[in-house]
Amino acid sequence: MANSMIGATPWMRVRVIPQFSSPILPSSSSLYNHRVSFFYPARRLFSVSATAATDKQQVRVRFAPSPTGNLHVGGARTALFNYLFARSTGGKFVLRIEDTDLERSTKESEEAVLRDLSWLGLDWDEGPGVGGDHGPYRQSERNSLYKQHAEKLIESGHVYRCFCSNEELEQMKEIAKLKQLPPVYTGKWANATDEEVQEELAKGTPYTYRFRVPKEGRLTINDLIRGEVSWNHNTLGDFVIMRSNGQPVYNFCVTVDDATMAISHVIRAEEHLPNTLRQALIYKALGFPMPHFAHVSLILAPDRSKLSKRHGATSVGQYREMGYLPQAMVNYLALLGWGDGTENEFFTLEQLVEKFSIGRVNKSGAVFDSTKLRWMNGQHLRALPSEQLNKLVGERWKSTGILIQSEGPFIEEAVQLLKDGIEVVTDSEKVISNLLSYPLHATLSSPEGKAMVENKLSELSSALLAAYDNGELSNALEEGHSGWQKWVKSFGKSLKLKGKSLFMPLRVLLTGKLHGPDMGSSIILLHQAGTRDIVSSQAAFVTLDERFAVLREIDWEALSKDQPPLEPAAIAAN
Repeated sequence: MANSMIGATPWMRVRVIPQFSSPILPSSSSLYNHRVSFFYPARRLFSVSATAATDKQQVRVRFAPSPTGNLHVGGARTALFNYLFARSTGGKFVLRIEDTDLERSTKESEEAVLRDLSWLGLDWDEGPGVGGDHGPYRQSERNSLYKQHAEKLIESGHVYRCFCSNEELEQMKEIAKLKQLPPVYTGKWANATDEEVQEELAKGTPYTYRFRVPKEGRLTINDLIRGEVSWNHNTLGDFVIMRSNGQPVYNFCVTVDDATMAISHVIRAEEHLPNTLRQALIYKALGFPMPHFAHVSLILAPDRSKLSKRHGATSVGQYREMGYLPQAMVNYLALLGWGDGTENEFFTLEQLVEKFSIGRVNKSGAVFDSTKLRWMNGQHLRALPSEQLNKLVGERWKSTGILIQSEGPFIEEAVQLLKDGIEVVTDSEKVISNLLSYPLHATLSSPEGKAMVENKLSELSSALLAAYDNGELSNALEEGHSGWQKWVKSFGKSLKLKGKSLFMPLRVLLTGKLHGPDMGSSIILLHQAGTRDIVSSQAAFVTLDERFAVLREIDWEALSKDQPPLEPAAIAAN
């Protein structure tokens, strides 16, 4: 191989030609110009340059989760950026399962990750359940490929067998620590003779495959988000690519997978940035063209620490179960480190594809604000078509045992009335329960309620009871909104009250609350709920009949003397 010996031609610049049947590099715009350079002392340059690309060459990106737990919001954002980049460039989005951690990887976790990605709308072009020309798409099914490439590296001299025991390796670390040196492998077996190696093999001594790292020079890449990033080779030391049990190491798997899957751009979290040096050396040793790298910043908690479980929900599945919409999650995750340069904050997935540019991804950490996510979800929820919103909320009301039906005029009117109080679909339980409740005793005991009591609330209550007893109110409510408006206007005129002086005390007496949604719509819904088979017996619903029974038993004189009014339960007992 032309690049097998680092020191053979120190002034040579080697161009590595892709060994794939189809090109893997993107168009040659300035955004994607890419060269990985290995620098050596005395201004000697050894570089690996990507061949010039044409407009026909396809972008291929991948998301490669480990199925050892739920899909973290940080992983979901990485998947989203890969998806948007692929779709915006007409490329391919590949899903690969990195399940080489056999002890922690589970089928359940893999299924959960696939389910969450599908829920977000991030469909993959190649991967589990879809197939493709570059499979298998699970690392556990690609072991023969890793062994094949490991043997190539042994043959080329880039890798050697290391027979060091764990005790010897620990001793090396201790010595390095005492000398205040990086804890790197000292290279004991790097220059062993064939005889020494054969002797250990004959004994059956376990061994690992170690990559031979150049002792001098540095690696520099042009990260599409972070710009130029460099590492000195001497910070690394010869590293293991295959364990003694024959299992490949993460950095080796990833490199072989990305290369053989023709990945053109590796967009991943910044915590993988240190892995780039190892992977670049493996790419070069195997003669594979380098992909373009883009390392996305971490998602931070409000205290600027790394977002973790101690900060609350962190997985996509948790937010799904909490009633969040996938379109709101996608919208919010996209804004964590990206923007289109305008003040606009609301995007559909299709709009994100149209607007997305990797050049607008910010390299600084983005703070995850659950309050902002909740607010954004409310905006998306209320933007849903009426039929979809009614179905979503109606099914929630029925499934939680509050209503016995999930569709119909009552559902439609209730959703229209209460939707401004719903940011997450689970909020719908609270708003409907609030509508059905009648906390009159607590309201009248409050400072604002006491002020109403002292302002002749009992007189309005007597007039309201009379209107109820003679059927005026019930007849008006049967007519709907026009009937209510006619009645309330007439009722106010008879008492010589209007505006706030009429509606505030009337709201308290009929709903038991000082504030709430439109009172007329609320009372009409309460009338319907009490006269039709709508509300479940399990719900804490106080009908209009029961509310008037409460009003009838209130001792206004005692109440004005700071004695608590009778509660509904006490009235029922009497």
